[in-house]
Amino acid sequence: MADERDMVVTPGLLYAVHDGVELVGDLCLPRGADKAPVLVAAHGGGWQIGDRGLYQHWGPYLARRGYGLFSIEYRLMKPGMSTWPGAAYDVKAAVQYVRANAARLGVDPDRIGVIGDSAGAHLTALVALAGAEPLLTGDYRDDPHAGVSCAVKVAIGFYGVYDMIAQWEHDQIYRPRDQITEKFLGGPPAASRKVFFDASPLSYATIDKNSTKFLLIYGREDEIVDPATQSDRFLIALKQAGFFARNIVIPDAGHFWVADPVEEPGSFAARTAPRLVRFLEASL
Repeated sequence: MADERDMVVTPGLLYAVHDGVELVGDLCLPRGADKAPVLVAAHGGGWQIGDRGLYQHWGPYLARRGYGLFSIEYRLMKPGMSTWPGAAYDVKAAVQYVRANAARLGVDPDRIGVIGDSAGAHLTALVALAGAEPLLTGDYRDDPHAGVSCAVKVAIGFYGVYDMIAQWEHDQIYRPRDQITEKFLGGPPAASRKVFFDASPLSYATIDKNSTKFLLIYGREDEIVDPATQSDRFLIALKQAGFFARNIVIPDAGHFWVADPVEEPGSFAARTAPRLVRFLEASL
């Protein structure tokens, strides 16, 4: 258990208001932090469920090792309502908020990264790679921090979705009654393959964007997000484009374990955490 004396938690920070929705996050920092490196965290849940509490164990774990964590909420799908690309804009706004308020928050504006799992890994990777692209710059220009850079030094993804077409194809077999990519993007690939291409972080793994360092974490027993067509393929694309990209593969891990207690012996999170911190020490 983390000693509360080692950290300071500021809950419910309002980081943006998009289309009338107040977006908030919880900031966990090492106690006495002046310019702490910080990760903006986006939870998973198929773009339709989940909340910022998913990272409740990672915040204290990272704070004890000198890193901050800003775990956010973003707009989720409701029946018949797509949140694309709004959810990505929400994550981008969180990065901009942290950078714009770095001095007040006690974080280093030059040492900001992102972390996410599943759908959250999709959104954070997309912001890391395409945050300055037309896709994510046309809307919300009246945001208080719209002109602030959303560039990040590192991006960490747990069992993420990086190719939306591949995920759609996988869903036809493994979750035919819950077409999450169709619901999120507003229709199937047959309606617009361009939307699926634009929404895929894989599409932006290009040489001109290779300053961000990536760590991909996933298991081999994942039936929800296929590791071969997602993390494996994305890792290859990143390396081909000259990115510093590493992976952590937990052979017996499936999906939905980032919320496990990080310091519980034998948990998938515990098996991952020391290597994740070593990546941060070298990259952030």
